[in-house]
Amino acid sequence: MCLFIKIIKRLVVQIEKSSLSVDLVSYSVLCVSVLVLILRKFVNKIRLMMRIILWIICMVLMTSFSHANTDYFSETKLSLKEKSIISIASLTAKGDLTLLKPSLYEALDAGLTVNEAKEVLVHLYAYCGFPRSIRGLQTLMEVLEDRKAKGIKDELGKDASPIHEENSKYERGKKNLSRLTLTPQPDNLSGYGAFAPVIDTFLKEHLFADIFERDVLTFQERQLVTIAVLSTIGNTEPMLRSHLTICLNVGHNPIKLREFVEIIRTTIGENEASISHKILEDVLNNQ
Repeated sequence: MCLFIKIIKRLVVQIEKSSLSVDLVSYSVLCVSVLVLILRKFVNKIRLMMRIILWIICMVLMTSFSHANTDYFSETKLSLKEKSIISIASLTAKGDLTLLKPSLYEALDAGLTVNEAKEVLVHLYAYCGFPRSIRGLQTLMEVLEDRKAKGIKDELGKDASPIHEENSKYERGKKNLSRLTLTPQPDNLSGYGAFAPVIDTFLKEHLFADIFERDVLTFQERQLVTIAVLSTIGNTEPMLRSHLTICLNVGHNPIKLREFVEIIRTTIGENEASISHKILEDVLNNQ
C-alpha cells in the first residue's frame, strides 16, 4: 500500500510537470491499483505457506524432542533385564535359594536367555566361590524343569564365541583390565600382587581373560553381577569402590547405579545398601 501511495505521488508530480491528461492518469492509477491487489494476494498466499511450513517444522521438532527425551530416560535407567541380573546375582551370593527361584522366573520372563542366566551364575563364582555358584546353577536347573513342565519354552540364547587370539591369556587379561579401568597396567607388580604373584596370574589369565572374554554377557552386565556380589557379601569396600568406578568407565551412569543400590536395599537389606550408597556417592563425588 505504501508503494501504491508513492507511485500516485510521482504521477501527480509528473502531471504537474508535463500536463498529462486526466484519462492517462486514471488509467495509470487503475493499473497500479490492480498490480497492488495482485501483489497483496500473492503476499498473503506466501504468508499462509510460510505459516504452514513453520507449523510443520515445529511439529517435527517437537516429535523429535519427545522421542529423544524418551530414549534418553530409557537409556539412563536400568532395564528389566539388568534389574534381574542384579537380583539373581545378589541372592545367589547370599545363598538365599528360596527367593532366588522366583527371581530366576522373573529374569527369564524379562528376556534373560538361559545361557545368559547360566553365565551370570558362572561369573559370580570368581567373587563368592564355587559353592554359591553351583547352588545357583542347581536352582536354575529346577526352575527350567518347572517351566518346561508348564509348557514354557525359554530361549536358549547364544553361546560364547571362539577366541582367536595369538597373545597369551595373561596379556589378554591385562589388556581387558586396562580397558575396564581406563589405565595401562604396570609391568611391575605391587601390593598383594607382589606379595602373592600367583593371584595376579589367576586374576589376569582366568578372570579377565577366560571369563571376561566370553561374550555371552557384555562388560556392562558383568560389572552389574560383580557389584551385586560385592555389595552382598560385605567387607569388600576397596573392591566395590574399584568396580563402581569401572561401572562408570564401561557406560553405566549415576542414575543406574543409584537404582542398583535400591535393588540391594529391597533384595538384600538396609545395611548392605547403606554401605554401597556411601561408597557410590564417594566415587561420584571424586569423578
